[in-house]
Amino acid sequence: MAKPLLTLENLSVGFQTGGGVSQVTQEVSLSVRRGETLALVGESGSGKSVTANAILRLLPKSSTRYLGGQIRYDGIDMLSCSEREMRGIRGNRIGMIFQEPMMSLNPLHKIGRQLCETLAIHHGTRQRVAEQRALSWLKKVGIRNAEKRMQAYPHELSGGERQRVMIAMALINEPELLIADEPTTALDVSVQAQILELLKDLQQEMGMAMLFITHDLSIVRRIADRVAVMQLGKLVETNTREVIFTNPSDPYTVKLINADPSGLPVPVDAKAAPLFTVEKLRVWFPITGGILKRVKDHIKAVTDVSFVLRRGHSVGLVGESGSGKSTTGMALLKLLSSEGQIEFDGHDISRLSRKQMLPYRSRLQVVFQDPFSALNPRMSVAQIIGEGLKVHKTLSAEEEDAVICQAMREVELDPATRYRFPNEFSGGQRQRIAIARALVLKPEFILLDEPTSSLDRTVQFQVLTLLKKLQQKHGLSYLFISHDLHVVKSLCHYTLVLKGGEVVEQGETRRLFTEPQHAYTQELVNLSSV
Repeated sequence: MAKPLLTLENLSVGFQTGGGVSQVTQEVSLSVRRGETLALVGESGSGKSVTANAILRLLPKSSTRYLGGQIRYDGIDMLSCSEREMRGIRGNRIGMIFQEPMMSLNPLHKIGRQLCETLAIHHGTRQRVAEQRALSWLKKVGIRNAEKRMQAYPHELSGGERQRVMIAMALINEPELLIADEPTTALDVSVQAQILELLKDLQQEMGMAMLFITHDLSIVRRIADRVAVMQLGKLVETNTREVIFTNPSDPYTVKLINADPSGLPVPVDAKAAPLFTVEKLRVWFPITGGILKRVKDHIKAVTDVSFVLRRGHSVGLVGESGSGKSTTGMALLKLLSSEGQIEFDGHDISRLSRKQMLPYRSRLQVVFQDPFSALNPRMSVAQIIGEGLKVHKTLSAEEEDAVICQAMREVELDPATRYRFPNEFSGGQRQRIAIARALVLKPEFILLDEPTSSLDRTVQFQVLTLLKKLQQKHGLSYLFISHDLHVVKSLCHYTLVLKGGEVVEQGETRRLFTEPQHAYTQELVNLSSV
């Protein structure tokens, strides 16, 4: 058996707080061999990212305390290395891909400059040679029009393209080990499959080891040789991929495996009255040019989308990033200008002004993808949930407080926590707060824009169960935007598949996923294996 390239022995890490040291990981022991992929899995807060960042000593120096154990890389004691020695290892012998590429790439520098900078720091490569190598790597990771993209800024790239740039940046120095921290979480299923395939191909080509951190077990099934499972800072189980999925020994591993979205949408009346009727919805953004700013062309975000959403039903919108899913949702709520007909509860709202839409606003609500950025960090939970009440209702302070407490109970949150702030809650709890904010006005319709994509599988399962319960209790209608077909199958009665702003196929969800007609739908279904 090959000697491990990376070994962690009884690693314990904590953070200095006002009340002492708070321990985050406890005696974590694992190893990664040359050429193999070890998947490190567990829920948010389990210590995965802390463990990964500890390897390269990327944790905050002032507050981090290494409480015990060892980190050895190719015989080197990483915890006793000087900062200069660590700089020679980081990015050179060990590469790292972070979860959110927009947070990792410098928004002020062009892509080419950032790639060349990596080569200059570690190898002193001259500018012309660095540019040639950077261009070569952009092509290798599948960036189209690589020469043009060298001159682009991060915000000018799609999510999948930014992640490919991060992969190129991590691998351009040909490291022996790649640490990938949730690199595909925010990507749609087709781009995710491309990124995973790319990583596997590059790993095989370079003979590279990989520590892959994720909470998505469907990814683990496709990419891992061995799996290490973490819970609350402890390593509870390590074994081969086959054993983990066929004969897991720890109850927590069993819980993770069984947390995949399942079940059927809530029972509904197939003849229920339409709530939304959408015909030939079109959202085109004009491209102007010249001195007179005349319209030269259009960005065709959504073209001729038509569907019916009945009372108490859920309609799913699926497709890759940039397919027009969120644009359709925003147009439906009259938050974007559009053409075509939008009929809500028998009223044509297509041409209504902002003022004319006000009476409808309390009946139409939205829950966004990211519970971290969707909640105002300066407002308490009570203020966040009650904000809409101040606009749409006339209640006394006591009545308002009672309504807020009732909304919190509905989403299974303790009303006693209503004076706390969002940073004091987990991701799943924050999404429940966002649902309570939408629910407090007793709407008939809620737009759910990727509300579970950033959550762990177990938390995702809980939120989906809650959404079904609320739908059945209040007769809510949902427009559910997602790239996860497992979630769509569990919640939605009817589904539209979008590509390039157009509907390529639509129909009853179960039939659509069992008998897909369009090649793109077939591709999505095959990648998801629903």
